[in-house]
Amino acid sequence: MRGRFLSLEGGEGAGKSTQVRALATALQARGCVTRVSREPGGSEGAEAIRALLMQGDAGRWSARSEALLFAAARADHVEKVIRPAIARGEWVICDRYLDSSRAYQGAAGGIADADVLALHAFGSEGLLPDRTYVLTLPAEIGAHRAAARDGAAADRFAARDAAFHDAVAAAFERIAEHEPDRVRRVDAAQAPDAVTAAILADLEPWLA
Repeated sequence: MRGRFLSLEGGEGAGKSTQVRALATALQARGCVTRVSREPGGSEGAEAIRALLMQGDAGRWSARSEALLFAAARADHVEKVIRPAIARGEWVICDRYLDSSRAYQGAAGGIADADVLALHAFGSEGLLPDRTYVLTLPAEIGAHRAAARDGAAADRFAARDAAFHDAVAAAFERIAEHEPDRVRRVDAAQAPDAVTAAILADLEPWLA
């Protein structure tokens, strides 16, 4: 039986990593074989590219260079990890995927959405998740959570200014609005258990 591919998206401090772990635990309890992954990263080659992308100052790479690096990392991740796991019948749960590139390098970075999608069509043969959950959170709450989490160790993206993060949030909203068959919004201001429950409720038809 073919597995499922889920991605969790959202701005800084939305709780994506927490929900990825909680969701994996909940699905395992229901008998699903799960694989947790992340982007950038998830495969040996993609993790090497992650180090290039996440370290250094905000101006280390242009948005265009970032888009190419993310697409290369994703191509390796899809080929080496995601597609084989789905073929084995596993549920892959990924902390960020293509929609983050569309939001960060696309809307906030000034790269056309069509260009980001074209890179994805070539590098990853257009693979999309079966379901994407966008964790929504007021910007000030997300910034507070991210600061508490990272302290002075914020990465190149988390450290960018409020206008950048506002553009990212608006992009996720547009994606959710325009692709309702794939993308669901989840209120991340709720308690973590409530967020997990909301995601599981949406997945219930696939788990019955």
